[in-house]
Amino acid sequence: MTSTVETTSIRTEGPQGLLGRVAGSPLLRLVVRRVLIAIPLLLAVSILTFALMAVMPGDPARNMAGMNASEEQVEAVRHQLGLDRPPVERYLTWLGGFVTGNLGKSSVSGQPVAQLLAERMPVTVELVLLAFAVSLLVSLPVALIAARRPGGIFDRVVMVISMTLLAVPNYVMALLLVLVFAVSLRALPAIGYVPVTTDVVANLRSVTLPVLALGLPIACFYARFLRGDLVEQMNSAEYIETARAKGVGPWKVLLVHAFRNSSFGLLTLVGLNVGGLVGGTVIIEQIFSMPGLGVMMLQGVGSQDTAVVQACVFIFAAVAIFANLFVDVMYAVLDPRIRYGSR
Repeated sequence: MTSTVETTSIRTEGPQGLLGRVAGSPLLRLVVRRVLIAIPLLLAVSILTFALMAVMPGDPARNMAGMNASEEQVEAVRHQLGLDRPPVERYLTWLGGFVTGNLGKSSVSGQPVAQLLAERMPVTVELVLLAFAVSLLVSLPVALIAARRPGGIFDRVVMVISMTLLAVPNYVMALLLVLVFAVSLRALPAIGYVPVTTDVVANLRSVTLPVLALGLPIACFYARFLRGDLVEQMNSAEYIETARAKGVGPWKVLLVHAFRNSSFGLLTLVGLNVGGLVGGTVIIEQIFSMPGLGVMMLQGVGSQDTAVVQACVFIFAAVAIFANLFVDVMYAVLDPRIRYGSR
């Protein structure tokens, strides 16, 4: 009955009334506001990236022309790349090209940067998404079980293991995983990447160790944070005492009442971790010889391939900015006080 009434109301008010109602939505206004804030941030990142590449030592034109090239040949390459133009003009040209999808050409391979990104991006995206999935699948049940009986055996074991793994840097974790699973057990490949379109099983085997190296430290971080927040909520929050007084079971109090409030803090951590996780792929891809954006950027820095490095850095920064934008929107979706309070 309710659905029929709503449908009839929408048909009666027409497209303008519907658009007006959507435009008046507090959530939509919040999303628009956050997007408008993200735009100058992206511009600032693009200016900083361009400035850093401009002051980098070395001469991309000389590298592209070759060490034995004459000065005339180097100047010809510099003119071809646009390096003889003023910095502001070069930046505006680069920005205009970026907006329209023309990211220039690699000064090393001569291939369009957009094509190189399209080839490498699936590898990095797969690593990041799987690492996030592993971190959440491991941390959520571990934190909930540990918070159910704080100070118990499981809680103590989890705290010790998580503290130990948190103290291990990503690259050391990667080398330990290779030593155990690739060298000693010979269960998984140590290096290389198989596209999922070629062989799904081989793809999962090739990404397992890099994903664990990226995801396990984050899982420990999430588990410790969530466990601590849950224990605090269970011990001091008045609404928890009210739920218990009403006869709500301990697991339902933990999962339905305490976890809902603790999820806001976890959501903040997820947003903040995106930048670190994407940055971590630079090292992990290098260790496991994965052909992703991280390796591409490192190779670009080594060969002073300006167009490639600019594009990679800008994409990494944009991912971090939009991840935080997504977290802000999710806050408003989960808690109506935020979207109404942001008017």
